[in-house]
Amino acid sequence: MNLLKQALWFIPTSFSNAWWLLALVFPFAMLFWIWRPKPARLVLPYDHGPAGRGSAWRVFLDMANSLPALLLAVAVLLLAGPQQFGEPKEKRSLTNIEICLDVSGSMTAEFGDGNRYDAAMKAIDQFLTYRKGDACGLTFFGSDFIHWCPLTTDMSAIRCSPPFMRPESAPPHMGGTLIGKAIKACRLKLEERQEGDKMILLITDGASFDLNGNETAISKEMMDAGVKVFAVIIGEDQAQEELRTITHMTGGESFEAGDINAVAEIFKRIDLMKPARVEKTIPELADNFTLLCMMGLVFLSGMTLAAFGLRTAPW
Repeated sequence: MNLLKQALWFIPTSFSNAWWLLALVFPFAMLFWIWRPKPARLVLPYDHGPAGRGSAWRVFLDMANSLPALLLAVAVLLLAGPQQFGEPKEKRSLTNIEICLDVSGSMTAEFGDGNRYDAAMKAIDQFLTYRKGDACGLTFFGSDFIHWCPLTTDMSAIRCSPPFMRPESAPPHMGGTLIGKAIKACRLKLEERQEGDKMILLITDGASFDLNGNETAISKEMMDAGVKVFAVIIGEDQAQEELRTITHMTGGESFEAGDINAVAEIFKRIDLMKPARVEKTIPELADNFTLLCMMGLVFLSGMTLAAFGLRTAPW
């Protein structure tokens, strides 16, 4: 069946101006007149041509005389606007990712060649290369939060952010670590998006007292909003038990990155856990003139050749 559909791709399935098809009565009437039974004709000497004999010659002449009618039929079909369904196209399903990055004072601790903040931003930059086509936003948090970059598919907006909110130069009120407050604010930003999946990517190096006893309520809020939470703990500390509960209940996961190499691998794993989905869109109708134009050129060429001498006696 699929092979048959591919072989007949050029046949129109509908017409945008179908009422033009009523005009096909004229070329059909012309064809009827040409192919109707005809009485025998007498060829007179001053016709300057030999008399044709047999039905084969008459059929050949009628075919030549039919070319104008067929060309008219093609013109009518073109005016009717032939259309054909195109092949279904694949569309990447959008994922909205709010990156929630800790800029508290502890993020200045030495980590690899730089500090924990540098390692986190480097890993985020690499993670963004995996998520082309997704919408990403950036929120910095400490004791408070700042929605630094709105959800956008322009990843350069996030890549240009590191110099402006380093922990060393962050405002004093950003010195603590309130994870619960930050991820709630990120959830509200994600709820503004009507299209696509929703995900929070939390990067921190510490624990937060505002999660104590609130993990179930926060998890329910996230699940009701359809938000998955992934957490990356940079440093030697383990993930807070309440944070583990939130990530598990929302369908995400928490990871501990004890060294610089582990950070990059964790972000790769998160990308694999939340792969981009590809959906097939409904095929759209498009103009399909190919076959009719080719037929018109064939009929016009035949008429031109026939005009060089193919004709019947006019009596």
